Amino acid sequence: MTADALPEPGAARSAPDRLLAVLAAFDHAHPALTLTDISRRAGLTLTTAHRLVGALTEWGALERDTDGIYHVGLRLWEVAALAPRGLALRQIALPYLEDLYEATHENVQLAVRDGDEVVYIEWFSGRSAVGVHIRVGARWPLHATGVGLALLAHSDPASQETYCQGELAAFTPYTITDGARLRRVLAEVRRTGVAVSSRQVTEDALSVAAPVRGPGGAVVAAVSVVVPQAGAQVPVLTPAVRVAARGISRALGWQPDEASTPRAGRGSVGSSGSGGSGRGSLIPGRSALPAPRPTPLPAPPS
Repeated sequence: MTADALPEPGAARSAPDRLLAVLAAFDHAHPALTLTDISRRAGLTLTTAHRLVGALTEWGALERDTDGIYHVGLRLWEVAALAPRGLALRQIALPYLEDLYEATHENVQLAVRDGDEVVYIEWFSGRSAVGVHIRVGARWPLHATGVGLALLAHSDPASQETYCQGELAAFTPYTITDGARLRRVLAEVRRTGVAVSSRQVTEDALSVAAPVRGPGGAVVAAVSVVVPQAGAQVPVLTPAVRVAARGISRALGWQPDEASTPRAGRGSVGSSGSGGSGRGSLIPGRSALPAPRPTPLPAPPS
């Protein structure tokens, strides 16, 4: 629940709802708030906000600085770190993300799905890499990003159809906003095993993404590299991203069925890609990734 979506102050709300409303008042645009700010954004009376903020501060979910400004506390971060699709997944994926970054020196991202959005749980950026509107914890609609397309394409058919029938927000003149086109793009992602998102969020960036699978084969995350759209070499980037995704998947305990591995295809605006598969080098001339030790991780809810 976001602060903007909270009930009106007069609406009947349970004690847990009011407590969560205080936490939801904080976001990336509002990381530091006064008590009055919290009261207004949470839709609570100042007296109620004062009582709840006091309890959360005493527990450690919030921290109050010397100027009386409140911030999210370390205790809340400690609890959030237990999420299996957060830091646990990040720690398993980190060696492969680092290898992909060293091979490309471009933006490298790891994301998971949450409803109709992707949430970024790790991001590397080079000094000369293309600028992206990404940070750890950032959210974007599924259809507008490479990682989102990779995740949506491997969700259940009913979920895909519901998303395709919904409103598709546009961020550039090239963003996919037509449900029929999105269906074709998702089919191509499944055929090739990768997604290419070109000029969907900004007009100067292109993303190549591949799905990450858990022990049972379900897609639990997606990894991508984002490069300048001008001069992007999709056939070179695709095998690097696919090998990184497969490496993370194997580390999670996935056992691939080589016969069902998607064949590579040509890339196009929206989605697809090309390149090889298997556990080879990320970029020609680089050594192969080491064989990982499987680490269990629960699959996300459908």
